[in-house]
Amino acid sequence: MHTGDTIKTNGTIIDNILMSSKFNSWFLKLALIVGGSLLLTISAKIQVPFYPVPMTMQTFVVLSVSMLFGWRLGALTVVLYLAEGALGLPVFAGTPEKGIGLSYILGPTGGYLLGFLLSSIVVGFMAENGFDRTVGKTILTMVIGTSVIYLFGYVWLATLIGFEKSFILGVQPFLLSAVFKILLAAAVFPLTWRMIKRFY
Repeated sequence: MHTGDTIKTNGTIIDNILMSSKFNSWFLKLALIVGGSLLLTISAKIQVPFYPVPMTMQTFVVLSVSMLFGWRLGALTVVLYLAEGALGLPVFAGTPEKGIGLSYILGPTGGYLLGFLLSSIVVGFMAENGFDRTVGKTILTMVIGTSVIYLFGYVWLATLIGFEKSFILGVQPFLLSAVFKILLAAAVFPLTWRMIKRFY
């Protein structure tokens, strides 16, 4: 345990809870990466009723894991998840019904998967520099991370079905759920930091 006075100016939640302690080890980092990839798989498989379409919590988990872990461990978590999918494990949303392996990755949702990786780097880097400690900064971080995911997903899908249809099918139905996830993160992360400062 350490006091609130020793909370790092820069660093993630994981940095402050675990990595600065005796638990800082390659085994712990590997466990975090594997555990994060499992969370991504679970979040892809569970649909939550929402308007206008059911949502998964996968983008929330991608961005949250990156904010928790930082950009290196966050990106490695997404890389492991993508590697699992590329090897044919049914870790993606809609698998195995909609295909598995590289054929799925190179299909209509491939851009979103690429966006996962790039957003994990951006969001993780911002979190390491304190952009998850206040409501305003968390919202900014989540907006940027979400935008990266949807931008790559939209452009990728547009090459297959056109820009207008790509927006109608690949972006517009998910805007409300994206706002919900951003606001959820804005509530969770600053509160978590306040708890860390209080108890550590």
